Amino acid sequence: MRAPGGVQVLREGELEKRSDSLFQLWKRKRGVLTADRLSLFPAGPGPGPGARPKELRFHCIAKVDCVERTGRYVYFTVVTTDRKEIDFRCAADSCWDAALTLALIDFQNRRALHDFRSRQERAAPAAAPEPRAACAP
Repeated sequence: MRAPGGVQVLREGELEKRSDSLFQLWKRKRGVLTADRLSLFPAGPGPGPGARPKELRFHCIAKVDCVERTGRYVYFTVVTTDRKEIDFRCAADSCWDAALTLALIDFQNRRALHDFRSRQERAAPAAAPEPRAACAP
C-alpha cells in the first residue's frame, strides 16, 4: 500500500485513542502507520478533503508499553521523549501494538546506524595521517 505522498503504508485500520478531557472518553481514529510516523485521522470511510491528521513521529516516541490484554481489547501506551503518555486501545486480534512496536524498533535501528556512520565519516578525515616528504640525511 502507498499513501498519497508515495510513502509505503505498513498498516492501516481502526484504533481508539483516549481523550485528554476530564471524562477520558475513547475516540475512534483511523490509523495509518508508515516507516517514520503514526498518523491519526478522524474515524470514517476516508479522510475528507483537507482533513489533517494528528501525527506521532517516531523521533518523538521513546517506547510503546503494552498495558493490558482483555478478551476484547489490547490497551497500550505510547510514551514520548518528553514523557507524555498517550493511551490507545485496539481490537485484540488487530495487533496494532505489535505493528507499532516493530516499526518503532526499525526506525530506531535505522537512526542508530545513520548516527554511527556519520560519526565514522567525521572521524575518518581527522584520523588519516597526512603524507610527509622524506628527509634526506
